[in-house]
Amino acid sequence: MAEWDAMAQQKAEREAGRFRQLVTDLRREVGTVIVGMEAVVENTLIALLAGGHVLLEGVPGLGKTLLVRTLSEALDLEFSRIQFTPDLMPADITGTMVLWEGPGGEREFRFQHGPVFANVVLADEVNRATPKTQSALLESMQEHSVSIAGTTHALEEPFLVFATQNPIEMEGTYPLPEAQLDRFLFKVRVQFPSLGDLHEIMNRTTGVEVPHAATVAEREEILSLSEVARQVPVAQHVQDFALRLLLATHPESEAAPDSVRRFVRYGASPRGAQALLLSGKVRALMNGRFNVAVDDIKASALPSLRHRLVLNFEGQAEEIDPDDLIAEAIEQLEAGIEQDVPV
Repeated sequence: MAEWDAMAQQKAEREAGRFRQLVTDLRREVGTVIVGMEAVVENTLIALLAGGHVLLEGVPGLGKTLLVRTLSEALDLEFSRIQFTPDLMPADITGTMVLWEGPGGEREFRFQHGPVFANVVLADEVNRATPKTQSALLESMQEHSVSIAGTTHALEEPFLVFATQNPIEMEGTYPLPEAQLDRFLFKVRVQFPSLGDLHEIMNRTTGVEVPHAATVAEREEILSLSEVARQVPVAQHVQDFALRLLLATHPESEAAPDSVRRFVRYGASPRGAQALLLSGKVRALMNGRFNVAVDDIKASALPSLRHRLVLNFEGQAEEIDPDDLIAEAIEQLEAGIEQDVPV
């Protein structure tokens, strides 16, 4: 038994080391193209290795599209970009049936694949399309398949959607449906670069040579490491912390802070807890550990939950930031644990 435990420990250490090496290589290659944005790059890598979709929010021109394209190049994954506009139709995303005529004059309907059939799909400015078109991604994101004319077409794994959106108050944008928001593992906010980063961006983009990322891994290795991440154990008290945090985002819960009860209409769904635990497993491996800590859950709380909180009218009128509500929920939860008070 002791010998088996030692072998299992050695295997876990090897897998954690391989995982960490890949992340190091990816960060290096992405860093040759992307300047700064360390937190954005880290969260994007975590979501990618957890097999989840990412919503990137920020004003135009901050490098969101370039980041996604660079990741696909570094991982040698098939990349597809869909530019969302108000006149975009669902068939422009998923594909459609077309009439095909053979050399002998025979005719038949065949399915023509849309741009969603790729490993990495960039839904650029996703909130500029109408809700009807936005919802065309729902089945693809959840089931990793597309149903057309009664036939289901599977999407090749890994299948990852990286959607970019402008802040919702900008002109010509539509709010994403709550059901679609819930399909994103993370919502990551992209901030404006600092003066130093702006200098470096200008140096890299206004010269003769434009940097490109080299390939550091391929599709099979990504799938393998994603499976390794799911094998990372989660202690009962760590999972309990994640679930209590989820409940604290619900205004009707006894664990909810006063601010949540006042400003939130609906709290995060169970997918929020799944995001906390999956991303916590990836964070643990990135830090060389084969076990999830409470700090891993706390580090993933904002990108995992911020888009899953639905504010009520008062919260919208007061322009409440969900990040503040989540931070307060964590603070209250930690205080309750320290005092050994049930929450």
